[in-house]
Amino acid sequence: MVNPELRRLIDGVTAKRPRTVLDHILRHGYITTAELKDTYGYNHPPRAARDVREQGIPLETFEVTGPDGRRIGAYRLDEAKAVTPGRAGGRRALPKAFKRALAERQGERCALCGWRFPARALQVDHRVPYEVAGDAAGLTDLDAYMLVCGSCNRAKSWTCEGCANWLTAKDPGSCETCLWGSPDDYSHIALQQRRTLTISWQEDDVERYDALAAAAARAGVSPAYYAREILKRAVD
Repeated sequence: MVNPELRRLIDGVTAKRPRTVLDHILRHGYITTAELKDTYGYNHPPRAARDVREQGIPLETFEVTGPDGRRIGAYRLDEAKAVTPGRAGGRRALPKAFKRALAERQGERCALCGWRFPARALQVDHRVPYEVAGDAAGLTDLDAYMLVCGSCNRAKSWTCEGCANWLTAKDPGSCETCLWGSPDDYSHIALQQRRTLTISWQEDDVERYDALAAAAARAGVSPAYYAREILKRAVD
């Protein structure tokens, strides 16, 4: 018997993928990664489970024995955990005016790599991932969002999903001081003491990169290593 608060939240889910996962769990007690792939055609089961969690509904990941005798992943409701505030109803669509305001403020460029893109090619990104804080900042605080290109958004998702803060602590403050949340002023990258610098060459500047790459080849090192050594000498 699902507790009433959680059941009310589950009943309010209308998006197809999380609804499908939840209906299966309510009928059978849990859903396996094999069922997500073979029965429902979801080739990336963790994404389907994440869709449920983004609705504020806690899931527990565990293992069961699959049809072939091997251990496989499975998901069930985790009633021991509280319903996550700030996520009831899942992600909310941002109005076009909000994106326009971000573009006017930030310019039509990716906040992470700095490249310029048409506004239509940029995506609105939570500085603190939705998985960590939901929409706690609301939909009017421009400081809580930034525009990023699709490539950087995927790179951020890949890194954040392996970060201990994402997986367990879920401390928004850690995200706010991370490269992926504050690229212009950060103290760590996914809790690791690292710094990174992205440099790109475009159009007329490509010849300068080719010259640097040729010099690096003569020195027997990669262009990245060669550029790093130049920068070291400049600041030492």
